Amino acid sequence: MSSIISLSGIHKYYGDYHALRGIDLEIKQGEFFSLLGPSGCGKTTLLRVIAGFEDVSEGVLLLDGANMARVPANKRPTNMVFQSYAIFPHLTVGQNVAFGLRKKGLSKADMAAAADEALTMVGLAGYGSRAAHALSGGQRQRVALARALVLKPKVLLLDEPLSALDKKMREQMQSELRRLQRQVGITFILVTHDQEEALIMSDRIAVMFEGEIAQMASPQELYRRPATRRVGEFIGVMNFLEAKQTGTTEKAVSFDVEGLGNAEISVDQLPEGARATADVVGLRPEALSILFEGQNPTGRVADATVQDLAYYGDMTYYEVTLEGSSTPVTISMKNLISRPVLERGTKTRVQWDERSLVIFAA
Repeated sequence: MSSIISLSGIHKYYGDYHALRGIDLEIKQGEFFSLLGPSGCGKTTLLRVIAGFEDVSEGVLLLDGANMARVPANKRPTNMVFQSYAIFPHLTVGQNVAFGLRKKGLSKADMAAAADEALTMVGLAGYGSRAAHALSGGQRQRVALARALVLKPKVLLLDEPLSALDKKMREQMQSELRRLQRQVGITFILVTHDQEEALIMSDRIAVMFEGEIAQMASPQELYRRPATRRVGEFIGVMNFLEAKQTGTTEKAVSFDVEGLGNAEISVDQLPEGARATADVVGLRPEALSILFEGQNPTGRVADATVQDLAYYGDMTYYEVTLEGSSTPVTISMKNLISRPVLERGTKTRVQWDERSLVIFAA
């Protein structure tokens, strides 16, 4: 699959502030790509650089093979959906969607037909004559999408477009956006600070900290094999246990892991270019499981004590301490009819697998 966007050595300065620090990035044609990171990490600045709202201080930006140096935003084959949606309340829905077509030399009938087609695409068929000020938050978001798509951009840029929606509507629109991207087949670039949103919607994710890309990978790889502890902490929930290397062979590295004992880690689990040493390993909550009464272990087992718990209906999150360790460990367990919810102070056994341990790049 060919690249639609190529960034090489992109730097952005605001006076002495170094907002983007040597960004190298290839985004593929038809990909749903997310820029994920905390506030101030540079993700929105990078999106605005691609859109043409910000000039680059150094580096080269190619869009569909063309150098974008000195190409203004309105001449680029991109369009952006902003957080605020910027819907004009005095116009109808159809007029809002067709607003960007006014300079295309189309007849009123052609503009109306194009607006109706875009509204149908986002699930708002028949809404063209409605007053824009009467729309719900989710409907305004769809109108903003239709207004961007009606211009048929090669790349659609999304600056945290779901942040103003409530939880239920946000989840619905995440599914709708993904469906829409597959339907139209163009490249979507999403900026978000919501890890779950990025994991659900993206083909690939670039995690950013302090103007740099810390790791770029598929959602599955980011979650299962974060390259650094910082990425592991940012993506979901991860437990960290002290570890000391005790031996090495061509195929595996042995560690003494706090509370778990000796573990042999396959060299395939080591991050590319990482040293065969570690002072901490990572473990996701679902990679540990509590053994209930009558349950036989199928993996390694450690003794533990339940210190606290949080009941979520379908899931219970236990905080336990492993025997020989004072570090709290989180375990997620699916609630089944036959499975009790353990009380605080309960002595139990925890099952784990060496293949679930994450070794971070040194």
